[in-house]
Amino acid sequence: MPRMFDLIRSSSVPATLMHSAARGALSVTPAEMIEILVHLANHNKVFGQQARMTLAGWEEKSSLEAASDPNSPKEVLDYLIAHENLRPCLLQALIENPSISEETLAATARHGSREVVEAMRWSPRVQSSRAILHALAENPNSNQQESSKLEELAAAEEALGASVTGDGIDSSAAAEDHAEDDAAFHAFLTEHAHELEMEGEKPFQPLGGIHEFEVIPPEEMPTIAVVEESLHVDERTGPESTPAPPSAGSATATRISPAAKKAPATSPPEQRGSALQKIAKLDVKGRIQLAMKGSKEERSILVRDGTKLVALAVLDSGKITDGEVEKIAGQKNVLEAVLRQIPMKRRFIKNYNVVRNLVANPRTPLDVSLGLVKNLLVADLRNLSANKDVPDTIRKLALKMFKQKTDPNKKMQ
Repeated sequence: MPRMFDLIRSSSVPATLMHSAARGALSVTPAEMIEILVHLANHNKVFGQQARMTLAGWEEKSSLEAASDPNSPKEVLDYLIAHENLRPCLLQALIENPSISEETLAATARHGSREVVEAMRWSPRVQSSRAILHALAENPNSNQQESSKLEELAAAEEALGASVTGDGIDSSAAAEDHAEDDAAFHAFLTEHAHELEMEGEKPFQPLGGIHEFEVIPPEEMPTIAVVEESLHVDERTGPESTPAPPSAGSATATRISPAAKKAPATSPPEQRGSALQKIAKLDVKGRIQLAMKGSKEERSILVRDGTKLVALAVLDSGKITDGEVEKIAGQKNVLEAVLRQIPMKRRFIKNYNVVRNLVANPRTPLDVSLGLVKNLLVADLRNLSANKDVPDTIRKLALKMFKQKTDPNKKMQ
């Protein structure tokens, strides 16, 4: 039996049914209904206007599904991204949909509204495309400062592309990696579709609070010499000692070379602030995508996201390094779900430093720690048995195993 869409496209249904279709009142799936409405809006002179009005007010959930689905018909995606039809709630999903061509996004970037400019500036896909960045910089709704920054990003992407080519890396391999990243992202969304629906649209709320990420104003940054002196004092007195602040007239406070005064001391905080601003503008799906495709800096922030799926997506990133996982395994400001997930990945659990950090982390679930203690070396068992931060059960087990390994004749009770 042919689909209703095929019957309507071939004009094989009565006018009354066509009118019902234009009002979105057919008993078909939401995806097929949107496809029918787009066809009527583009090709039917009688019911086209009614179909366009219906699409403009169509319920958000199924509209988002169509906008984000790479398998949506090209005519549907082209209609939704068109300037005269674009709905703000669908913008982020459309931007990241790999089935929408770079040329189409560049045209949207060049002529879009201020709302389009704001959304596209923080998109991971846009930030990795020279063509879209150039188009966005030319948009009259981008202010001069934004245009300059966008041109700088485009130049950086161009330089990176030249560097990759110069190093002999095949561009087809880079494209293949990008395709693999997209496939992994969509596989993650499919696997966790029910959980994603339950999460809703939670904003970015990192564990420990946003204040830990705040950028320090330049005027409040300590001078380089003071920082160096503080580090020297810490080395001599230990971390529990607090050195007295130098007086304004002391040699320590004034011993700053001209080169030191010009040092870009605020660069790391500025980068962190920029990453936070980008992340704060993204919805849950956007943050998941950034967690899997973004930079090390962005992963270090997103792994602390209070939304579990976002934090777990960091561990599914093909770009995450062993060093990053070692650090995450020792963090106390991540979800227990993250610490539980780490040993479930073979690549991570083969790393001894990851195992040691997990067992020594008081936030690691007890059952996970108990299963990993047996893998520790003697020196780490001894340290763990004296670690008052971990549960008593772990300390006692570590002590028993330490005694057993140092005295082979002693049997565990």
